[in-house]
Amino acid sequence: MQLLRFLAISLILVLSVAAPARAITLLRDPDIEYALRELAAPILSAAGLSANRVDILVIDDPNLNAFVIDSDSMFIHSGLILRMKTPAMLQSVIAHEAAHIANGHLMRRPINARNARTAAGLGVALAVAAGAAAGSGEFAAGAAAGLQGAAMRSFFSHTRAEENAADQSGMRFMRGAGVDLNGSVEVMDIFRGQEALSVTRQDAYARTHPLSRDRYRLVRQLAGAQGAPPAPDPQANYWFARAKGKLSAFQRSPKWTLTRAGESGFEDVKLMRQAVAYHRQSDLRRALGAIDGAIARRPKDPYLHELRGQILMESRQIKPAVAAYARATNLAPNNPLILGSYGRALLANGQLAKAQQFLDKSRARDGRDPRVMRDLAVTYAKQGNNGMASVLTAERYAMIGRLKDAKIHAQRAIDLLPRGSAAWQRAQDVLSAAQDAEKRR
Repeated sequence: MQLLRFLAISLILVLSVAAPARAITLLRDPDIEYALRELAAPILSAAGLSANRVDILVIDDPNLNAFVIDSDSMFIHSGLILRMKTPAMLQSVIAHEAAHIANGHLMRRPINARNARTAAGLGVALAVAAGAAAGSGEFAAGAAAGLQGAAMRSFFSHTRAEENAADQSGMRFMRGAGVDLNGSVEVMDIFRGQEALSVTRQDAYARTHPLSRDRYRLVRQLAGAQGAPPAPDPQANYWFARAKGKLSAFQRSPKWTLTRAGESGFEDVKLMRQAVAYHRQSDLRRALGAIDGAIARRPKDPYLHELRGQILMESRQIKPAVAAYARATNLAPNNPLILGSYGRALLANGQLAKAQQFLDKSRARDGRDPRVMRDLAVTYAKQGNNGMASVLTAERYAMIGRLKDAKIHAQRAIDLLPRGSAAWQRAQDVLSAAQDAEKRR
């Protein structure tokens, strides 16, 4: 987990034409993302969607919300995850958003879906999402996406008909996956009465997912019709405890975590949470003792080794961090976040060629991480390839909304790279995006 000032792996996607309040931080953690994928897999399968294709990413925001921006990307606010009390509640949120994808509710949206998986396209879509959910800042976010008036207002707001359809489809997916439908009722209980509030006082979820008494009655009826609820899934219980436990360990105070570390009933989750808390207290000895205890219980778990590497790396223990990340990479050789962390440690250890190898692999599997672009740029620059360093720097600046800087580095890359090459074309794309943004101001 890379969070706020404590961690080096946070990602801010915001366009320069949007207000600062529209900044969105993605919490990229391989452990939490894997846990969410495990919880989502049976739901997505029941929906006819691929669990390997749909990314479920966490937004650092205490407000309660979840949304989809295209058929491949689902976003859940950290506040919503922490509010969920059972796996079924979180799975009901995933099922509802999966229903919006499966039912084709995204087709009317004015941003081309194929662009939302790119770094720049994702930045635009998230800027619009922030404005739409906040109920303010519409002009800035709408201008960023090239939207006007009614198109902006409808970008993320589903109609009541869509919500009713998503409720029914989502609960059908839950039934097919063997998930207790009462999870949907319990989530709806959180948002009951929102329709009676003014828009500015409603939760973000209520603004983008219009609520009604009819919806609530329908959800209760569907849950009541299931008969005896299915038995809890031990695997779902475990991965829910792990995702929520690690997220809360990074977002709540270490003292709070240490007093509640064992509440899930899973010893390795308890030790993992203690490791995070001790690390945040700069107690390396206790942090390593706790994470090593968790690893002893799950020695082939790459995400525990990755956390060990993070603790060491952020404690400036570079060589041991390299070894921990190497072990994690051996266990999960295709995970882009682990590959990126390993490359970063190798770079810090002065192993430039090997660092480039793993950073390139990371970027090829997930091109939406500006940390990897930064580290790759440094690696290329240290090896004398200033053209590649410039294009990666341009892409990184474009992703975080510094389009003026992106334009400067894109032009520099164009001047240095072979005309017509793949990297040269990437620089041209950034330059075009920056120029288009200038025209919209």
